[in-house]
Amino acid sequence: MNEDKKYMKMALRLAQFGVGLVEPNPAVGCVIVRDGKVIGKGYHKKFGEAHAEVNALHDCRVRGNNPEGATMYVTLEPCCHQGKTGPCTEAILAAKIGRLFVAMSDPSEHNDGRGIRQLRAAGLDVEVGLCEHYSRLLNAAFVKYARTHRPYVIVKWAQSLDGKLAWKPETGNRWISNAQSRKDAHKMRRASQAILTGVNTILADDPALTPRPPKGKVPLRVVADSKLRIPLGRRFMNTRRFPSMIFSTEEGVVGQDKKIDKILAKGVDLTVVPTINERCGLRTVLTELARREIHQVLVEAGPTLISSLLEEGLVDAVRIYIAPMILGGQGHVPISDAMAAVTQCKTLKDMEIKTFGQDVCICGEIHALDSFSV
Repeated sequence: MNEDKKYMKMALRLAQFGVGLVEPNPAVGCVIVRDGKVIGKGYHKKFGEAHAEVNALHDCRVRGNNPEGATMYVTLEPCCHQGKTGPCTEAILAAKIGRLFVAMSDPSEHNDGRGIRQLRAAGLDVEVGLCEHYSRLLNAAFVKYARTHRPYVIVKWAQSLDGKLAWKPETGNRWISNAQSRKDAHKMRRASQAILTGVNTILADDPALTPRPPKGKVPLRVVADSKLRIPLGRRFMNTRRFPSMIFSTEEGVVGQDKKIDKILAKGVDLTVVPTINERCGLRTVLTELARREIHQVLVEAGPTLISSLLEEGLVDAVRIYIAPMILGGQGHVPISDAMAAVTQCKTLKDMEIKTFGQDVCICGEIHALDSFSV
């Protein structure tokens, strides 16, 4: 069993190379082994291209190895339907794989155990559940959307040691986190189908909300703006090649017909949602994004939107970048203001601490992964 775990963890590490390139599909890795030797490996490299199993079988043959009778380790149930690529179950059976370990079943409607049943019915020895938790963690957004049809929400922020989210404008400084942390944050942007912020962040920082460099599918940029205060000259309004959307309220759009016409003329979608506590109803915002098949939402915002999402129980995970500096009087926007508005304790699960140069990143899930199966 220890050997089997070793190869499945190898497949999980391979799967991580696809993060940011395959979404909204899951990141999947595959390893083929014979007599204690890896004879082929692969991962899902890009949305719409060959799946991990097919790539591993191809690698096996390129190396001059015959996969017949070998053991395959794959991090997600092989697909059994015709999509952008052919069924992986057919490729596995055609290769005459001898034994198959699957980390977890595919929860999506078009699979949901059918691939495993098909392989077993054909006589293949299939074991399911090896390193399942790690596979679920890797594809948490895919799992949640498949089971609940609601997006997985990650809240991300960068702060100083004394909890400040920004430098004061007069300092002339812009970044708190370092270049390595920002590179990781852009990887998260590429892995998300939507990036959500509040209008206060647009007014204060004028962010473009674009992944750099752009790779794979382009995320939808979303602004919650209950009073429709966004200036037409902001970068968000003038980056046409990235899809953009504003959520406002009935009170916010009244009497702003000319501005609305100009917003729509810029190719920006505008959707009206109910007013909750004088702000956009966030549950409706997420429901609307789910209707557009948004699996993962990355929130990059200030204390107001962060605290509202946390208080309403809409956050699934957090990513907190902490820079080794005390801003003191040169900093402002304390994160404590947001946390003070959250009435219930939030305990992180599956917490991981990463380092990016001198920065520390705390990663953790707020909702247990098992809750997505309900």
